[in-house]
Amino acid sequence: MAHDTKDGAATILFNISAVERETGLSKDTLRVWERRYDFPHPVRDDNGDRAYTTGQIAKLRLIKRLLDQGHRPGKIIGLDDEHLERLVTEPAGDQPPRQDIAVYIRLVRSHQALELRRHLSQAMARQGLQKFVVDTVAPLTRAVGEAWMRGEIAVFEEHLYTELMEGLLRNAITALQPQGNAPRVLLTSLPNEPHNLGLLMVEAMLTVENALCIPLGTETPVTEIAQAAQAHRVDMVALSFSSAYPESKAIDALRELRSLLPDSTLLCAGGAGIARIRRRLDGIQLIIELEKMCELVRQWRAEHSSY
Repeated sequence: MAHDTKDGAATILFNISAVERETGLSKDTLRVWERRYDFPHPVRDDNGDRAYTTGQIAKLRLIKRLLDQGHRPGKIIGLDDEHLERLVTEPAGDQPPRQDIAVYIRLVRSHQALELRRHLSQAMARQGLQKFVVDTVAPLTRAVGEAWMRGEIAVFEEHLYTELMEGLLRNAITALQPQGNAPRVLLTSLPNEPHNLGLLMVEAMLTVENALCIPLGTETPVTEIAQAAQAHRVDMVALSFSSAYPESKAIDALRELRSLLPDSTLLCAGGAGIARIRRRLDGIQLIIELEKMCELVRQWRAEHSSY
């Protein structure tokens, strides 16, 4: 959509759904930031709906990338583009980029889906499922996301990677059958949290640990999560939060869910969005590293070994 500026030039405007697709930031997040930080500051189109410029989209991409690196939104949203660019390009350390990750990225960009699947399948067979998730899937997914935010990978290429990786993990999970003293773990995310790959990564890790996972997919309302936990008699509930999910909203939802679950049901929350939460939340396990979920399953099994 074109919009005439004060000097008579035309600029391209995007509706909020397009911005969500282009940046990976949910509509809800954009509205919260608009109220709280006065950015993004959209204009209104002829229908009175929010409309965003290409410059705002570019800045939102930088912010999303910095959130993925662990920055807090309140500290960076007010910075100008030049400052954001400097933060993004600051060296992360002396460790050189991994060659295998570079190969995978090149295969994504050259649209060699079959070759990418073959390489990843070989890596999974060589590493084992848990090590594959931690040492390959996690860093590769971050690298794909960063390449997308830099404009080096198109949206359709990122989607293809995600679908391919989800398919590999689902096939690996299906081949495993929990047996014996297996805790029941419900996996899902809250509304406006549509990313499923993180949940599949957790499911793969826990299935190797002989947990019986009950995946609900994404975007499940809090009350429905509580009902599902009761219906399936689960021992644990695990939620995933991306870096763009508003911190205060995540805390409120977790506390509400905690109040709806039995005290005996363990409530866990993980993902990049959880890393920003500094306060202690009573009755809620905040998971920064995937391996911590495996430790919780082992702890549960030790406590219930006599049952």
